[in-house]
Amino acid sequence: MVAAGAALADEVGHAQLTMGLLAERLGVRTPSLYKHVGGQEDLNRRIAALALGEAADSVGGAVQGYAGRDALAAAARAFRAFVLAHPGRYAATIGVEPSGPDDPLATAGRRLLDAFTAVLRGYDIGESDTDHALRMLRSLCHGFATLQAAGGFQWGTDIDESFEWLIAFADRGLRAAGG
Repeated sequence: MVAAGAALADEVGHAQLTMGLLAERLGVRTPSLYKHVGGQEDLNRRIAALALGEAADSVGGAVQGYAGRDALAAAARAFRAFVLAHPGRYAATIGVEPSGPDDPLATAGRRLLDAFTAVLRGYDIGESDTDHALRMLRSLCHGFATLQAAGGFQWGTDIDESFEWLIAFADRGLRAAGG
């Protein structure tokens, strides 16, 4: 049912996802959903955990065998592709906080963070700067992908070209920060 909710969120947008709409899509009455989830908030949290896990798999798989700029490019491209393919489920991850260290959200979030941390191993980033570098990477990748998914790039320059420029910019910054 969570997978169906995630797919529906991708189709209609996370903000438009309701228990009633999901029940209609599944061909059941809304009360039947409460056998599986505690309500809309629980559904949203489960979709967020699913999305973070899927993004972690995508980014983690993409960076294997790569280092430095190649790992950065692979991670950024995989993350962007995930967000563009799954805008509704990814939107569910924004602003939701884990309830504790064993929360599936926390586990999936750590896995995604670990994938981006692996990228940083290819740069000489000091331990005290790792959090800053991770926030920078997340901001760049998240910002670009969510703006693109929302149709936020309306001018003529090729979007893929701009994304490659962003990767090169981040690579130069990470190399300078480590040097």
